[in-house]
Amino acid sequence: MKNGKTRRRVAFSLLLVVIITGVFVLRLIDIQVVRAAAYNEASQGKMSIPETVFGIRGDIVDSAGKPLATERMTYDVTVSPRNTQEFTRTTGTGVVTITPQQAAQEIATITNQKPDDIIRIINDALARDSNADFAYVARGVDVDAFKAISALDIPWIYFEQNPARAYPNGAVAGNVLGYVGSDGTPLAGLELGANECVGAVDGSQSYARGADGVRIPGSTVVSQGAKNGGTLKLTIDSDLQWFTQQALSSAAVATNARWGMAVVVEVKTGHLITVVDYPTLDPNNIDGADPANRGSRVFTSPYEPGSTMKTLTAASLVDAGLADSSTQVNSPYFIQFPNGAKFHDWGPHPSNLTLEGVLMWSSNTGIAQLGERLKPEVRYDYLEKFGLGQESAVGFPGESTGLLRSWDAWDNQSYYTMLFGQGLTLTAIQMASAYATLGNGGVREPLSLVENCTASDGTVTLPIKQEAIKVVSPQAARTTLDMMENIVTQGWLGDAALSIPGYRIAAKTGTAEQSDGNGAYSDKFIVSLATVFPSDHPEYAIVMSLDAPDGNSNAPLAPLMNQVIKQIIKTKQVQPSSGEAPVFPLYY
Repeated sequence: MKNGKTRRRVAFSLLLVVIITGVFVLRLIDIQVVRAAAYNEASQGKMSIPETVFGIRGDIVDSAGKPLATERMTYDVTVSPRNTQEFTRTTGTGVVTITPQQAAQEIATITNQKPDDIIRIINDALARDSNADFAYVARGVDVDAFKAISALDIPWIYFEQNPARAYPNGAVAGNVLGYVGSDGTPLAGLELGANECVGAVDGSQSYARGADGVRIPGSTVVSQGAKNGGTLKLTIDSDLQWFTQQALSSAAVATNARWGMAVVVEVKTGHLITVVDYPTLDPNNIDGADPANRGSRVFTSPYEPGSTMKTLTAASLVDAGLADSSTQVNSPYFIQFPNGAKFHDWGPHPSNLTLEGVLMWSSNTGIAQLGERLKPEVRYDYLEKFGLGQESAVGFPGESTGLLRSWDAWDNQSYYTMLFGQGLTLTAIQMASAYATLGNGGVREPLSLVENCTASDGTVTLPIKQEAIKVVSPQAARTTLDMMENIVTQGWLGDAALSIPGYRIAAKTGTAEQSDGNGAYSDKFIVSLATVFPSDHPEYAIVMSLDAPDGNSNAPLAPLMNQVIKQIIKTKQVQPSSGEAPVFPLYY
């Protein structure tokens, strides 16, 4: 009997153990399986602190590797108000206790704040929320301040990284470089156009923090690694870019010009050595620039080129075998064609001109009569081959194609005026490319602004290079350059500070009327000067323009061009010319 009771007690006890164990098992299943995700999420919110791991945006450097745009890291100093308290620090003399006031004094010495202001930040946060775990102490401190504060080892002080774009040379090439937004988003220029190279990808990680708010060592878990951007190497020579910017700015200010442009092209390679806009943009201070001046007019603002177009017409005529330097044409001041088109020259001149004389006197009536020898479809083909009506190979963001209507859409007036630069528009970059073509024996090399991209892993990628295009024959290009050189040696440019002893220079001026916005021309002009030098062994083509300078005169461009050419000769060690320029007759 007694044994039976004992067995029942044992059985009951075992059953009770099984029941209790089952309850625990079910609870464990509920916690670890059924509600695991919810509990993990809740605990992560309390103990696991997410962090962004910033990728470093790549540098943009000039042709010599000098940084034009780079990334610098700044830091926000933050505090956990609820955990602000005394802490101990081991020093050379032993363990000392540091009060919040003392810590505030140490921080303030580094950040140039007042200690009381830091204490006030903490107290204000606690007044709003007695359990406050976050407040900013200082924002945007540099890396030296970050290291100094971090070395204080204050347990309730934390840091947030803030990558910031910096342009160490200020406005040098600023209009071309472009800029990024406050959040690092590329917004303009090469920063936008070459973002595939320099753009970074941020990563993420998390760390655990104890109840006292202190980061637990070794608890960092990387969710996704950051990827740094590559280095974009440009064809720009930053020293020559700076010099040209200063010279153009001085000329623009002296003549009250509204804006200006200058482009230097290496004719054999198509490399853009300088791309200058005035007013210039300092990407470090976007708000300091008028929105109209934050881009690069060189690429984005087409204009009627005026008489610099006559050179392309002459080259086409010579290449087609329809004229040479001595071809004669009666060039009156005013002319009206059978189709009703009519126009005049800028001023009186002898009418018995050769093609050389037409270029030297910049006669609209003369070039129109000679250019008429080219069938319209042939003229259009030459213009296309010179690169008009299409983007350059640079592919600059917002680049304009200009306006080149199909030959069968030309009206009676533009049928003729296009021959001397009215009725069509182009960009400074297109004009520079066309003159570089003449300097390169009639072959148009695709322009380039980027030399290469070196990825963060060291992989070097070259831009996809377009095929060169033969526009005119070497003989036609040579004859055209010789005619341009005669404009200097026999015309006013030779006496206007353009000539440089020992160097032969080919040049053509242009004065282009501007629209008044109401379908007519205004009294403001864009004046231009295009050169190729040394004209006997061409190395560089240069195009410069000023908008509405005093008197609408292109005379100030000659000494400006002289300065830039001399600087190129010095920095690039350009060899002097040999021989003398051929002399072509101006009259018959």
